[in-house]
This record gives sequence, C-alpha cells and structure tokens, in this order.
Amino acid sequence: MLAQKPLVLGIGEAHAQRGSEGIRSATHRFTHDLLPILAPTSSDLVLELMIPDGTCKKAERQVREVQKGVVKRQASSNQDEFTKLGHEAKALHVRPHVLRPSCDEFKKIKAAGRDGIAQMLTMIANLSEALTRKILARNAQRKLSKAVVLYGGALHNDIPAVQGREKWTFGPALDKATGGRYVALDLIVPEFIKDSDSWRALPWYPYYDLAKLGKVAVLYKTGPRAFTLIFPAST
Repeated sequence: MLAQKPLVLGIGEAHAQRGSEGIRSATHRFTHDLLPILAPTSSDLVLELMIPDGTCKKAERQVREVQKGVVKRQASSNQDEFTKLGHEAKALHVRPHVLRPSCDEFKKIKAAGRDGIAQMLTMIANLSEALTRKILARNAQRKLSKAVVLYGGALHNDIPAVQGREKWTFGPALDKATGGRYVALDLIVPEFIKDSDSWRALPWYPYYDLAKLGKVAVLYKTGPRAFTLIFPAST
C-alpha cells in the first residue's frame, strides 16, 4: 500500500462492540502496531472524534441523544482509545486533528428528526473531507510530500462509495482531489466478524475462514486502491 505513495490514506475500522473488551481492538492494534510504521511518511492524522466548541450546549445534548442509538452497542472504551491514538500520533511527530462541528451543523442533525443519524454521518464525511483538503493545501504550499491519514469507521472511507451511502463517504472526493493518490484500508478484528447481512455484503467475506486463517494477518485487495487487513485472532 505504501509503495503506491498515497497522499491520503483513509483507514476505516470495525468498531469494538460491548462484550469484546477482552479482545485487542482495531484502534489499539493500529496505535501500537501500524502507526509507528506510518509515522515517518505521514504529516497529520484526522480522527473521527467530534469535539464541539461548547457554544451551543443544548443542541449538543440533543445530538448526543441521537448518537445513543449507535454507540450503545459499542465498547465504552472506544472514545478513550481514539484519544490515546491522538496522543501517540503527537508523540511520533504526526499532528492529530479532531472534527469541530458548528452549531449550525448540530441544528441540522436535530432538525432531521428520524434521519438524524444519516445527517450526522453526512456531517462526519463533510468535516473529514474539508479538514483533509485544508491540510493537503498546507502541505502543498510547504512542498511537503507526506501523507494525511484519516482514521474512523469503515463506513466513510470506501472507494468507490457503496450505493446509497455516497453522502457518508469521503473516499471518491479525496481520490479526485489527490489525482488518484488516495488509498482506502479497512481494519478488521476477526472475532468481531458476524454472520449477518452487513458482513456478508463485504467482498472479502466469502474468502475468509477464521479456522484456517485466524493465526495470521490477511490482506485482501478489493479494488485498485482499496484493501482490507484482517488481523490475527487474539490469543
């Protein structure tokens, strides 16, 4: 993947779920195993971690209510691990960034009603893309050829975008912005894979057998610049 010299590396993970706290998450593995490899060729890390500015607390509380339907199934340690990832990046001289939603963006989520989660996913994609474009422009001005790494959920980094999820996906826009120097990588912990419609829809699913492949890391190429890395199972 790095041999393709990406200007943007869009990394998406399958988030750890409640009950899996004893298994090393994708975030933990990326932080300790992969980030040190990427750090020398990376300038910035954009995290899918929303930190509002505190100017519209009522709207923020209402958006957190919308989020509960999603995060209630996730491991409670997820946000802390994202924060630790940011600190580790800084220690490795990779500048970390979080997403800064405005009051207007929070109000759009509130106004969307039942479609609030879809509006929030659109906002995450838009903020991630805008911030990355700003970093790319800064790097170009400084004649810095290092990559920008985005880290978040595997919903946003796809290339091409999954039909019906185009508004939630920044991959195609950043691929165009970098002249084809965008690479998408999904990170999967094998114990998190389920026999469900959403998992079965993934292109690598029919080829992965935990019993046969669980002891090794497996890399699938799912498109010209799209990859899925499945970690070894935890011992």
